[in-house]
Amino acid sequence: QTKSNLTKPNPTSPNQIQPHQPNPTSPTSPTAITAISMAPKDGGPSSGGGSDSRFFTTPKPNPTSPNQIQPHQPNPTSPTSPTAITAISMAPKDGGPSSGGGSDSRFFTTQKKGEMHELRLELHSTDRTVKVDAVKKVIASMTVGKDVSSLFTDVLNCVQTGNIELKKLVYLYLINYAKSQPELTLLAVNTFVKDASDPNPLIRALAVRTMGCIRVDRITEYLCEPLSRALRDEDPYVRKTAAVCVAKLYDIAPELVRERGFVETLHDLISDSNPSVVANGVAALSEISETSGRDVMKISAAVLQKLLAALNECTEWGQVFILDSLAKYTPAEAREAEGIVERVTPRLQHANSAVVMSAVKVILSYMDVMGQGEGLRALTRKLAPPLVTLLNSEPEIQYVALRNINLIVQKRPDVLENEIKVFFCKYNDPIYVKMEKLEIIIKLVSEKNIDQVLLELKEYATEVDVDFVRKSVSAIGRCAVKLERAAERCIGVLLELIQTKVNYVVQESVIVIKDIFRRYPNRYESIIATLCDNLDTLDEPQAKASMIWIIGEYAERIDNADELLDTFLETFEEEDPAVQLQLLTATVKCFLKNPEETQDMVQRVLDLATEESDNPDLRDRGFIYWRLLSTDPEAAKLVVLGDKPVIEDDTFRLEPNLLNVLVGQIATLSSIYHKPPEAFVVRAKRAMGGDIGLHEAEDEDVIDEGDEENYEDENDVHGAGGDDLLDIGGLSVNDNHRPPAPSSSSTGLDADLFATPSPTPAPEPRMTKVCSPEKSGGIELWAGFRRVSSSVRLELQISNVSSSVPVSSLAIQLNKNAFGFSPALQQVACQPPIPMGGSGKHTVELIRNPNMLAPLTEGQPASPQIQVAIKNMTTGLVFYFAVNFAFEALFAEDGALERAAFIESWKSIDDKKELYGTVADLPPSSTDIDRVASKFKMHNVFLIARRPVPNAEGQEVAYFSMRTGTGMEFLAELTFKKGVNAAKVCLKTQDIAYGVLAKVALETLLRSQ
Repeated sequence: QTKSNLTKPNPTSPNQIQPHQPNPTSPTSPTAITAISMAPKDGGPSSGGGSDSRFFTTPKPNPTSPNQIQPHQPNPTSPTSPTAITAISMAPKDGGPSSGGGSDSRFFTTQKKGEMHELRLELHSTDRTVKVDAVKKVIASMTVGKDVSSLFTDVLNCVQTGNIELKKLVYLYLINYAKSQPELTLLAVNTFVKDASDPNPLIRALAVRTMGCIRVDRITEYLCEPLSRALRDEDPYVRKTAAVCVAKLYDIAPELVRERGFVETLHDLISDSNPSVVANGVAALSEISETSGRDVMKISAAVLQKLLAALNECTEWGQVFILDSLAKYTPAEAREAEGIVERVTPRLQHANSAVVMSAVKVILSYMDVMGQGEGLRALTRKLAPPLVTLLNSEPEIQYVALRNINLIVQKRPDVLENEIKVFFCKYNDPIYVKMEKLEIIIKLVSEKNIDQVLLELKEYATEVDVDFVRKSVSAIGRCAVKLERAAERCIGVLLELIQTKVNYVVQESVIVIKDIFRRYPNRYESIIATLCDNLDTLDEPQAKASMIWIIGEYAERIDNADELLDTFLETFEEEDPAVQLQLLTATVKCFLKNPEETQDMVQRVLDLATEESDNPDLRDRGFIYWRLLSTDPEAAKLVVLGDKPVIEDDTFRLEPNLLNVLVGQIATLSSIYHKPPEAFVVRAKRAMGGDIGLHEAEDEDVIDEGDEENYEDENDVHGAGGDDLLDIGGLSVNDNHRPPAPSSSSTGLDADLFATPSPTPAPEPRMTKVCSPEKSGGIELWAGFRRVSSSVRLELQISNVSSSVPVSSLAIQLNKNAFGFSPALQQVACQPPIPMGGSGKHTVELIRNPNMLAPLTEGQPASPQIQVAIKNMTTGLVFYFAVNFAFEALFAEDGALERAAFIESWKSIDDKKELYGTVADLPPSSTDIDRVASKFKMHNVFLIARRPVPNAEGQEVAYFSMRTGTGMEFLAELTFKKGVNAAKVCLKTQDIAYGVLAKVALETLLRSQ
């Protein structure tokens, strides 16, 4: 008998199937119970009194009755993955009497053989309850990883129903398998379109949402009309669902969204009467802005008032979307900023921490506009309580809040200057919270609270966690470096800690005292004797190096300095390189201060450093000292014993521009990592499948790195006997399947990559207005960069707008920059002089000067900005401007790599050094690879090869190489699709700090006509 024919049992009939008796020990996880309990039940007549786990049972014989089937005992090892539970929980039940009394975890129990045939029969059942349960079984199998795609047409037939529970389940199945069965998915289009006009708003919204989630090109063609109607639907639930669907559609087909005017419709939704619709409209526009890289969220005065009105009524996550949009808005004046802040301030009292942090972000961004005054001081006082309240939450929320507060106190230290006590560590705080609190304590410490801070830090130094103790001792030293008047008290605390004789406390104390000596030279040397008494306890390289530095620096004040150094020299060869370098320098210092007694010792150290060591840094320093001492001891004294710069307090170590960026990213991952988004977010995979509509790219890269040889073996791109082993996934310079491109013939096998390139005209520079007449004495100035004859030129266009004195001579100077540029000649002669109303063009050759190279911040991209000062020699007026360098002007003429070198370089570059982007709205000249290669070649960007993308009709990939005059190499992969005015860019380089600039240069060239 089948399981679906359960009837009320008759005790007198041994052949009757018994109803299921639920097992009280059946594992039903809290997650599963919670998820399933979200689904209202169905309502039809009950077909059985127990748990519905009967559907996946294997019958067991009853010893007392051979013909009777026993009720199922659930398997305690049954897999119930969170994904599966979530999928089932999405399908609410209808409302009538339940078909079974148990939890839906029954769908995840082990199934017997032949289940596909049984499921197919049940899917075609006329009984609605049987059909619903059958689809649930299919979904359960799907979510635990079983392939049920063979039931696609059978499940699809179930979509023709008025049962919303069944419809939801079928739509869920379609979303999962639409990509593998795109042709069959089209059969459901009529149902989607019909459901989009259903009288029930839930079904209308469900249809639009599902069509948006099915990432199949041909489905999107049918989505536009229902989506357009849904955006103007009378029901707000449908409108808010449609708003999110626009963002999904933009990710699949951006050109379709622009053509149908959906972005403009989203702008209309911001004026909707329903606050949830407004919030979803804002969220969709923000998502589109992120995807496209353009600001489509344009906030006018009218829109601003709508957003502020919706802020009080929408859900908490809707408030977050609106607040994030407000944070990007720039008020026209202080009064407008104050008005917005007044409306936002109540959000500081919200129970949701995300809303609180977003409100803080808005207020901080507007504070700069508000200027100084009582209003600003009052606002500063209002910010402290909500931030303090966040520290009473769970440890994870505390940590996120502390990372954000770390930024806030750097930007506005007065916000929490009186709240330092709330950052004192509790005994049960997790270590990551304690460490972050210490950082903030150091930032907030002042002469008013230093005493209580030192008491607290001294207490921390007696804790059992070694890392926390070290950080606490280091914090005492940082307080001394930061506060000059409190330095002596800090040293007193450190000496007390040294007396404890705890090994790691003593070592950390020595390290921070060395920094105090460097900050306040010749002030606290009286404690050196105490440090020397603890010399034997030092066993860590950093502590040893610090102590050796102190001995060498103050050798004249230590009677037995040479003996102390000699104890370290006994183990010179086994020491860490940092210790060896300090020993070498300290010994030379001792020799220069007391040559008679240390001559043998310095000779021994120099021999060890230059002859016995294989460390190049140590050898080089040894040879330098040796030659200095042997040729000019007085010069050696000036070099080795010269005055050293006083170290500065590094507590506020974030560069101001980076800090402003991070404050604008409060309540995001950027504010936790303390890095800008582009430093850790790669949008490549989503963008690759987004703007061009290449859905296959979501699951596979265009270049399958590491699989190049496999691809060649499987595809044999050159036919039998082909001997071109230098392909990347079928990449071929001489592709026999396609006529050679005329503009890229130089990349063929018989092309001489080392031949002298034929002269090509230098491309015109992109000129930018950098000075207006009001700021530069009546002169208007435009500037741009280009490469001419292997040198970089700064092109200036000078217009005398209103100066009565003709412009005849200018002097130019550059600030330090990321490229090390300075002008070859500082004088710019204007011949003939430029009278009022006249203009002229002038060229300044730039040369690379190592002294002009600005240091790069570790982990941050290089800045493209070059700061320039120009002096009008006739009037004496000096004016300044900053202009972004056109990075393509650095690309040298010898940047074309051989194929083997290109492939080897591509493989050798780590995936972490890849940058991705999508360039939309390209001109026609940038959608054809031949024309792109010709345009790129003018800027020394060389085509290496091109190939079609396997299994992707109309897609083609081109590979380019670039090299700067300084030896930096950049490799690029560009993907194009026929008929689409967009391209994907993937760039790889070892010099990742300059990679962003190279990618921007390629994108700019693509957008140029």
